[in-house]
Amino acid sequence: MTENGQQPQKIHVTEQPVAVVRERVPMDALTSFFGRAFGAVMAAVQMQGARPAGPPFARYHGMPGETVDVEAGFPISGDFRGTGEVASGSLPDTDAFEAVHTGPYDTLGTTYDAIRERMEADGATPSESMWEYYLTDPEQQPDPATWQTKVVWPIA
Repeated sequence: MTENGQQPQKIHVTEQPVAVVRERVPMDALTSFFGRAFGAVMAAVQMQGARPAGPPFARYHGMPGETVDVEAGFPISGDFRGTGEVASGSLPDTDAFEAVHTGPYDTLGTTYDAIRERMEADGATPSESMWEYYLTDPEQQPDPATWQTKVVWPIA
């Protein structure tokens, strides 16, 4: 069970077109990377007449260490072609477990642990890739205790 009491749930996600910036980023530079990536994606998407179809997200490829292979952007609707920095892609059609984490980003590990435990209890193997939707805008909600992040971890 996560701190806020939400049990991880098994879900099926359908493929979702996205626009992202993908880089290998030092863990301590993630926040500035997100700000830059979300801004670049929003500008590129709007310039092409597409629009965000959901909250900003970050998808992690492999387990974070000193650095992490991460893509950050938005789910989109409408036509979007990649530009130099901003790539078009998709989140996969897959079975996954999800849970909503309430609290600061540096406590997200507790929610990942809860999802991993639930997967193992179900006999499922976690994928090497997972993503987070940032449901709260920290500029509008300055109190980190109220931030909500939806964690989606596909099954391998």
